[in-house]
Amino acid sequence: MPSYKAYIERAKVAAAKKDILEISAMLDRYVNFKHVFPASLADLPFTRLDPWGNPYRYLSMDGATVGQKRKDKSLHPLNSDYDLYSMGPDGKSQTPLTAKASRDDIIRANNGSFIGVAEDY
Repeated sequence: MPSYKAYIERAKVAAAKKDILEISAMLDRYVNFKHVFPASLADLPFTRLDPWGNPYRYLSMDGATVGQKRKDKSLHPLNSDYDLYSMGPDGKSQTPLTAKASRDDIIRANNGSFIGVAEDY
C-alpha cells in the first residue's frame, strides 16, 4: 500500500509539472500577441485545477512588490518574468521556499529552466 501511495503522489507531481509547462506556453503566446503578461490566469483558456484540487498560482513580475515574489533559499526571486506554481499536496504555500508550507510546492524557477518540487530546487 505505501508504494502505491508513493506512485500516485509521483503521478500527481508529474501532472502538475505538465500543467505548468502548458500554462507557460500559453503565457508565452499571450505575451507574443499582446506584448504584456496577463493580470491573472483567468485571461488564459486554462481552467483546470492542480492534481490536489487547488487553483494554480500566478504572479506577473510587472509591478509586483518584493514581498509578493517567490524566493529561493538565499531569498532571491525565483523568476524575473512571472511566478507560476501549484501549492502541492498540503494546499499551503508561503513566498520563501525555506518555509515548511512551501517545500512540497511544484514550482517554475529560473524563468522556466526548472520545473519541479520546491524542495529539490
